[in-house]
Amino acid sequence: MISTAYAMGQGGGTGQAGGIAGFLPIIILFAIFYFLLIRPQQKKAKEHREMIANLKKGIRIITSGGVYGTIQSIDDTTIGLEIAEKVKIKISRGNVAAVISGSENVKIEDKKKK
Repeated sequence: MISTAYAMGQGGGTGQAGGIAGFLPIIILFAIFYFLLIRPQQKKAKEHREMIANLKKGIRIITSGGVYGTIQSIDDTTIGLEIAEKVKIKISRGNVAAVISGSENVKIEDKKKK
């Protein structure tokens, strides 16, 4: 008289997505993060390493702390900067933020001052 109801039957088309379709949103999200965040950061770090490797005596730089100076000596780990006349400091090579001008431009600027 009373029939049994089966709640867990085989539904038509309401099953879980299988295989790669389940991981597709995660893969797309990782690709977005890679191209928008990871790859540009790696490119910027590579350019910074190349800039630090190409430093030479006489080049004007700015440090990450905002100090402008001319390179007077270079070591494997440190750089001697002249920030004013007869005022020299030592900084770590990694603290160089940007190169302002090369040694050629420094010589031209010195000639203009005289």
